[in-house]
Amino acid sequence: MSEKVSNSIAVVGAGTVIYKDEGIGVYAARFLEKNYNFSKDITIVDGGVLGFQLMTYYTDYEKVIILDTITMQDDEPGAIYNLPGEELLGLGSYKQTAHEVEIIEMLEIAALNGNLSDVNIIGIIPEDIISVDISLSEKMIKSFPAFIEASLQELKRSGVDYYKKDKQTPLEDIIREYANPQSELKQVIGG
Repeated sequence: MSEKVSNSIAVVGAGTVIYKDEGIGVYAARFLEKNYNFSKDITIVDGGVLGFQLMTYYTDYEKVIILDTITMQDDEPGAIYNLPGEELLGLGSYKQTAHEVEIIEMLEIAALNGNLSDVNIIGIIPEDIISVDISLSEKMIKSFPAFIEASLQELKRSGVDYYKKDKQTPLEDIIREYANPQSELKQVIGG
């Protein structure tokens, strides 16, 4: 069992940006990083393609907040949940997409090893995770501020204050960065 870093907090944006709404967790993590300062050092992770490499966060950090889509029966797209990690163990209805299965498997492995961090999943029910499109549906765009607010409130419950940065980056710009990853590189290089 590894030793947890004292007072350490990780925010993991999970999902796959190429499947429309499934990327909302990744966008939310980037949005937090670009638009807020925090009273404590927190680690913000683009967990979109890291897969089982994310296990380190679920075992080495004291607190982990996963931002992701979630499948819940009998609820509408845009509904937001804050679920403790323990509640997801064995919760079959959550396992609908490949990354949902992977997250649950990692939580279960960490729990079996007796080393599961204090994990919360801020989950939003997506409208479209089938279309291959680096964007968000209108429903997700409308629900995005509430998704960010739920994430900030979980950070606050974890003892982290937050402050808006002077310069704000809108959601559309963040989505555009993922849709055109070379554009940011060109700006850095000067092209």
